[in-house]
Amino acid sequence: MKAKDSLRLSCLRMLKTAMKNLQVEKGHELVDEEIQSVIASMIRKGKEAAQEFKNGNRDDLAAKEEKEIEVLYGYLPQQLTPQEIEANVREIIFELSAMGPKDMGKVMKAAMTRMAGRAQGKEVTEIAKKLLTASSAGQ
Repeated sequence: MKAKDSLRLSCLRMLKTAMKNLQVEKGHELVDEEIQSVIASMIRKGKEAAQEFKNGNRDDLAAKEEKEIEVLYGYLPQQLTPQEIEANVREIIFELSAMGPKDMGKVMKAAMTRMAGRAQGKEVTEIAKKLLTASSAGQ
């Protein structure tokens, strides 16, 4: 508030409200994983909104959403790069002896547990699908 950063202020107010709503819903103080989940959910919704604004030729609103996303990323642990996600998924596939797309559920469950808060589910899904499809083709 003192810095007069209205974008950050409104973004943090929305985050605080979302966390308070979840806290009331759950009936207990939120733990770090739940807070990270709320932040990740807000980022995902912001990305979807930004894309819709771009599709509707509202670049000004899309830019606002993207700035809010940047603010929210500041409150999550350091995000993994696509290469780091791929390395983690390869390791999980090896550990689980996953053989193809039919093992996607097992791989995703383990991957999201291991990379919680540090990677977006959509990105992990795309990489896992690519690797599992390649491993089933190589048989």
